[in-house]
Amino acid sequence: MRISDILRVKGDQVVTVTPDATVERLLGVLAEHRIGAVVVSRDGTTVDGIVSERDVVRALAGKGAGILALPVSEIQTTQVRTVSPEAQVEDVERLMTLRRFRHVPVTADGRLAGVVSIGDVVKHRIEQLETERSTLEGYITGERT
Repeated sequence: MRISDILRVKGDQVVTVTPDATVERLLGVLAEHRIGAVVVSRDGTTVDGIVSERDVVRALAGKGAGILALPVSEIQTTQVRTVSPEAQVEDVERLMTLRRFRHVPVTADGRLAGVVSIGDVVKHRIEQLETERSTLEGYITGERT
């Protein structure tokens, strides 16, 4: 299965913030959308960075509550790994596990096409395992031929 299959079910909406948005504004966006990370983008279509709850926690631990007034660009991750819609889910799962990412932007022709979270990948894997179990159970009980 490809990432585009996950996006077809999940949708391709991407929540973004601009690099000059404050960390306080970022926290409001995360809470409003009930998400763990947002793409940082000057124009809403390209990836300038990504910032997550983890980034905020690390910045708070290192610099204190004063970070709330800082621009997101001060705490964002700028070396962002992206994947294409044609990427295999298993390859993205491996990337996320090895690199300890929870969110990966999906780009097509240099433009944002979605975001895939570790939760999306796990959900896909569970559905895949349930289908396999059901198929095997059907063969064993004779309900499928």
